[in-house]
Amino acid sequence: MSALSRWFRRILDRSLERSLANSALADIARQRFARELVQEPRYADPRRLARFEHQVFSQGGEDGIVREIFRRIGETDRVFVELGAGDGLENNTAFLLVQGWSGAWFEGSPKNVALIRARCARWLADGKLALCEEAVTAENATRLALERLRAPEFDFLSIDLDRNTYHVWEALAALKPRVVAIEYNAQFPADMAWTVDYDAARWWNGTIHYGASLKALEALGARLGYVLVGCDIAGVNAFFVRADLAGERFCAPFTAENHYEPPRYYLHAKIGHPRSLSG
Repeated sequence: MSALSRWFRRILDRSLERSLANSALADIARQRFARELVQEPRYADPRRLARFEHQVFSQGGEDGIVREIFRRIGETDRVFVELGAGDGLENNTAFLLVQGWSGAWFEGSPKNVALIRARCARWLADGKLALCEEAVTAENATRLALERLRAPEFDFLSIDLDRNTYHVWEALAALKPRVVAIEYNAQFPADMAWTVDYDAARWWNGTIHYGASLKALEALGARLGYVLVGCDIAGVNAFFVRADLAGERFCAPFTAENHYEPPRYYLHAKIGHPRSLSG
């Protein structure tokens, strides 16, 4: 190796060390900010869900919130449906799958479908997981879901379809999951009802023109028989519980103004070792 090559290698090594150090510092800062945030008076009510956030496979702390919700209301059939399952290593139900739940994932990306088939072969083979490779729309959502469910009432539904999320949930009125997690558009104020126009042939274009505001989802949830019980602190997912199950277990009022979290997407990071669904 020439002197120039050795010099260049040292520069690369130092650059990598700085990058790793900066990444570690950023992770520490994110964790510290999240801890300090939930110490604010707004989160003092023990019925709020933010203190229970914990990340295993979820994008942020959704895994912990889902776990806490079911700790309060109990589990029944331990069945989930996730519309927009991603690559199988980052979604709201992979953690449930490894805990013995069963259910169905819907994913329209051929690349993600291939990754799921490779990573989840065990669960696909034993029937714990069903995989639908069809893009979900308002027109086909109910049929696709019911084809993979034993009954329209089950424990958990998660929807993250970017642009058309609101319209697909609206179309799923025949389903009666006990808990729903749904992506909301936190760019819009808590008291503003806004929904993107529906177009089954269009997808997220990378801008703020997608989904629905939290206020719009609060109103839709009420029409479907659900109350808004919380959001994750990154401002991505809203959590709804069927109104007949909520009682005094969650922080009222069940409004967007009470539970809105602003966009804090910078909190998203995978801390610790790389994720895997099997050894």
